[in-house]
Amino acid sequence: MQKPADCPCAHSAHADAFKTGSARAAELKLQPKMAACGRVPLILLLTSQCLCVFLTQGLKPAANVNVHPPVIAINRQLKIGASNPKRTTGWKLADEEACREDLTRLCPKHTWNNNLAVLECLQDRKEETEIATDCNHLLWNYKLNLTTDPKFESVAAEVCKSTISEDLHSQGEVIACLEKSLVREVEQQDQPHPIKEDCKKAIMRVAELSADDFHLDRYLYFSCRADRERFCENTQVGEGRVYKCLFNHKFEEAMSEKCRDALTTRQKLIAQDYKVSYSLAKACKADLRKYRCNLDNNLPRAREARLSYLLLCLESAVHRGRMVSGDCQGEMLEYRRMLMEDFSLSPEIVLHCRSEIEAHCSGLHRKGRTLHCLMRVGRGDKGLVDSLCQNALQALIQSADPGADYRIDRALNEACESVIQTACKHIRNGDPMILSCLMEHLYTEKMVEDCEHRLLELQYFISRDWKLDPVLYRKCQNDASRLCHTHGWNETSEMMPPGAVFSCLYRHAYRTEEQGRRLTRDCKVEVQRILHQRALDVKLDPELQKRCMTDLGKWCSEKTDTGQELECLQDHLEDLVSDCKDVVGNLTELESEDIQIEALLMRACEGVIQSHCHDVADNQIDTGDLMECLVQNKHQKEMNDKCAVGVTHFQLIQMKDFRFSYKFKMACKEDVLKLCPNIKKKVDVVVCLSTTVRNDTLQDVKEQRVSLKCRKQLRVEELEMSEDIRLEPELHDSCKKDINRLCSAITFGNAQVIECLKENKQYLSHMCHQKVFKLQETEMMDPELDYQLMRVCKQMIKRFCTESDAKNMLHCLKQNKNNELMDPKCKQMITKRQITQSTDYRLNPVLRKACKADIPKFCQNILNKASDDNELEGQVISCLKLKYTDQRLSSDCEDQIRVILQESALDYRLDPQLQLHCSEEITNLCAEEAAAQEQTGQVEECLKTNLLKLKRDACKKEVLNMLKESKADIFVDPVLHTACALDLKHHCAAVTPGRGRQMSCLMEALQDKRVRLQPECKKRLQDRIDMWSYAAKVAPAEGFSDLAVQVMTSPSKNYILLMIALAVCVLFLVGLLCGRIIKRVTRELKDR
Repeated sequence: MQKPADCPCAHSAHADAFKTGSARAAELKLQPKMAACGRVPLILLLTSQCLCVFLTQGLKPAANVNVHPPVIAINRQLKIGASNPKRTTGWKLADEEACREDLTRLCPKHTWNNNLAVLECLQDRKEETEIATDCNHLLWNYKLNLTTDPKFESVAAEVCKSTISEDLHSQGEVIACLEKSLVREVEQQDQPHPIKEDCKKAIMRVAELSADDFHLDRYLYFSCRADRERFCENTQVGEGRVYKCLFNHKFEEAMSEKCRDALTTRQKLIAQDYKVSYSLAKACKADLRKYRCNLDNNLPRAREARLSYLLLCLESAVHRGRMVSGDCQGEMLEYRRMLMEDFSLSPEIVLHCRSEIEAHCSGLHRKGRTLHCLMRVGRGDKGLVDSLCQNALQALIQSADPGADYRIDRALNEACESVIQTACKHIRNGDPMILSCLMEHLYTEKMVEDCEHRLLELQYFISRDWKLDPVLYRKCQNDASRLCHTHGWNETSEMMPPGAVFSCLYRHAYRTEEQGRRLTRDCKVEVQRILHQRALDVKLDPELQKRCMTDLGKWCSEKTDTGQELECLQDHLEDLVSDCKDVVGNLTELESEDIQIEALLMRACEGVIQSHCHDVADNQIDTGDLMECLVQNKHQKEMNDKCAVGVTHFQLIQMKDFRFSYKFKMACKEDVLKLCPNIKKKVDVVVCLSTTVRNDTLQDVKEQRVSLKCRKQLRVEELEMSEDIRLEPELHDSCKKDINRLCSAITFGNAQVIECLKENKQYLSHMCHQKVFKLQETEMMDPELDYQLMRVCKQMIKRFCTESDAKNMLHCLKQNKNNELMDPKCKQMITKRQITQSTDYRLNPVLRKACKADIPKFCQNILNKASDDNELEGQVISCLKLKYTDQRLSSDCEDQIRVILQESALDYRLDPQLQLHCSEEITNLCAEEAAAQEQTGQVEECLKTNLLKLKRDACKKEVLNMLKESKADIFVDPVLHTACALDLKHHCAAVTPGRGRQMSCLMEALQDKRVRLQPECKKRLQDRIDMWSYAAKVAPAEGFSDLAVQVMTSPSKNYILLMIALAVCVLFLVGLLCGRIIKRVTRELKDR
């Protein structure tokens, strides 16, 4: 007879899409046996009417049939039933003498008419009380007959006739066919002949009745006889022990495919109804009742009967610290491991993830590998995944709860065994903190690649439900209820939005005492731990991944290395969509308060933290101190490239929003709202506040508008920004092309690029030149912002300038520049700053203040040509020098010009006008002197010596000005001053320096034959006289003051003064004589 096409059992050999070829072959061999819709024994046709009502009336045979009769008696009863097809009365278990006493004592009377109800009642109660031996024997035989007697086939044919078109025969294959059809219906939901509800109940009832003894599941018994002998020979029969033994060996290579298939079907039934597992139902019965996890006993396939519901309910009790028996927890552990090992036991995954399995995970069925493959697909590593499949995976992870014990996940356990043995050996085996330990060693040398993949795949789903981290859940459940209102939803209800509770927790984790409603200390520690772990991979943050999926694809598709995705999102913060921008902004703001969230950065910076920041790193509350410490020590020898790059990157991100600098935000938020509203970028806020502080300082206001705590933090931010040109976005953008052209070989950081731009200032573009000039003006007003100066001269500042104000630091260093203890590198840096100051009086705040009245009075014509952001190339200072020689400056200004003259006399580079007009002459005539490492006035002396050889008038004029200046003060002529130092001490000690007085003293001594000067001094003085004589010829006096200076400094001063006095006397006498004559003439005219 040919099989009908619509018989489910006809499809049993090929319906399961995930079976291996050997499994299919085994089932094809079984087809001759399973005459699923084939040969029908005559005896079944004769008894069909009798057994039609067997299920609905408790599987009732005729009244005079014994419950465990011999075959003859059964056949006899079948004949009786056949002779009276309309008979409705049936045989009842309650009527049997062997069980009457136990039935009366243990079972409600209303159940006596239903044989299956009586059977279930007695089977359940025999765990609590002793049942008569004969009754036990009766019940066992009844269950055996129920699954082996041909009468059940008639019941199945009648009750499930929409599923089975014709009768079946053979040992237990009817039940097997029905069970597989039931499982397929749940997995596929597109069966042409769905099984009726009462048929489903019957199938599950029979499976439950065979739960304690595997002999009662005839199909599994015959399929696994050889495997039982091979793997479970010493396992005692009863209480489901053989089932458990076979389950544990299911994926062994020696396990036959037929047995493996039968075991899988059994496991799938357990997943539908936990009562199909005798050991689980028995071990957890009291706990289920205690925690109200089994609300409706009349609905065995309702939600409460699902294995997943049982696991969720009892796991929730364990996580909350409630007592669940050890036996029950042991059983739960076995079945959680079972769910993780074989994805096909979860019908939702089979149903909703079919396409993902076929596309990405075929051939990976065993030991949880397919599930991990699906989890990897769910992470998005292999493209998009269907939402239903994603939800099914999340539900499975919730049920199995591998976060509580990593050993549940066999694939993870095997992959990470070596890492656990080395990195986590100090943690007890099976402790939930093992997973946390593995996360801490992610991307370290101890981690292996396979473990890394398995760990991230699992953590992706754990991160989407805070309850899956048992330590976090235990420490934070009260906080979640108090702050996040989670007390109103059931642990086993529909999932909360991914990450919703944890997002709430971490928002409260960093609140200040003033803001109130903070987390408890234990909970905060756990929240920080999770945040540290999530920072390792952007996909571990559900909210971030959800809102930034588009931006990740748009901006960061090529950034696939560890930690690069979040950095990429931060770099493109202004370009992100608003939802993503908010999430990334909030996360960055959180990192600014607790940089330890950046686990990768912390690992990279471990050395410098231990050496320089261990005090702040050990604090329970960070509040931005650790990042500030790292910035301050960014150039220590312990700092490696990875750490420096990470710290600088975070500094650059902080520039995008002042909220990203936690300490700055907390110190200045009120000032920002009051003084700089609507400004968001940190650099703009810093400029706004610093401008306010500077204006208030210049105006000497009684009360600063910026608060003291904000001014202190503002100073820290300004100092940090001076270290790297990239932290000054406006300057960096204006000079980007110049940097590429002039400073491409210079690395960022340590203000090296800024220093390069300063040294090449004459070659900069106009816009960059303006910005650099403004920067220099700011640094000269506040030398502490000059990062290179403060870095190079750090030790010298400690030695010479500990008591100096920050704004006078450069002035102090200049005063000690020629001290023998001065560091050469610092001295060189001071000289650079002096050269910069010499180019424009605005870059010398001390001079500017001292000469604020003299500059507009004497140099207004130069100021009229000046621009606000370009140097005057020393023109104003040269103007003041000339007025100094004329002795027309105010005393304060004169003092400052004297200092400048003395400094420039030692180093020609401090005289921009001389350098500008005499560049060729210096190169041609004084190259050797100019190349000297230490400048002590050699170039100036060379130019003076070669005065007659100078061809360009502009250069000659500058050299003559030097000569003129040296007349006014001998300190301006270092060569002469050195040569005549002893003579000055001996002969001019009482003469006050300045205004040419000491020079006049030496000239008088030179003329006095009684005074013997040092030969070198005498020679230098004679040279100066010759130079001055030549200068007088080449450049005559331009005014009376100039003439007076020349007379006073002339070697013939006394003669000239005598002649002038005689001339005055002669004029006086002439005038007197003329006056008398005129007076007499006038009187005579009047007398007439």
